[in-house]
Amino acid sequence: MLKRKKENKSEKSRLEMIGFLLIILSILVFIGVLSFELLFNKKDNDAINDFYKEQEEIKEIISNEPPEVAEEKIEEIKETNVTTYDYIALLKIDKINLERGLVSKDSKYNKVSKNIEILKEADMPDVENGNFILAGHSGSGYTAFFKNLHKLNNDDLVSVFYGGYEYKYKVVNIYDVEKTGTANIIRNKDKTTLTLITCRHNTNKQIIVICELVERV
Repeated sequence: MLKRKKENKSEKSRLEMIGFLLIILSILVFIGVLSFELLFNKKDNDAINDFYKEQEEIKEIISNEPPEVAEEKIEEIKETNVTTYDYIALLKIDKINLERGLVSKDSKYNKVSKNIEILKEADMPDVENGNFILAGHSGSGYTAFFKNLHKLNNDDLVSVFYGGYEYKYKVVNIYDVEKTGTANIIRNKDKTTLTLITCRHNTNKQIIVICELVERV
């Protein structure tokens, strides 16, 4: 009987030790994830601040120099200002508290697994009657930049900063399509537009948000 009690006590101590180690491991994992997210956010904030500074420089050059001189000076700025992610544009949607830099189509970061993606079919914002198409993840995780896209409504405002200008768009249509790998974009081709695409969480649907350019400032 005494031996059995000792064995039970030893087993209990072992289980308590395992439980304690699992708690410590969970805390370390949590701290690691939190530290990664903090570092990720800091790097992103630094890149966004660098982008805004560069845009101000470009805007000043455009305002004060003839086109041929401005183009040369802008290229010099881009070659000199090497930033963390080298953002070429920035998407800002105040309603859903989204502010995210965008990289060029050929960048290794231009993937929905890493960032908001500029699709290869997209025209850039300065193309008249073009369609700037962006895709992003919904759901959870630090790359779910479009997780709140479903909260947008018609007449909400969306901004894209690009080439020294702010392009202001208004949401004009929101609809769902089946998730098939392609998306039917219904837009007015006589308008300059921005299209935002993401999955509707926990469904086989995609949300398509069509925005039309209101002004460039």
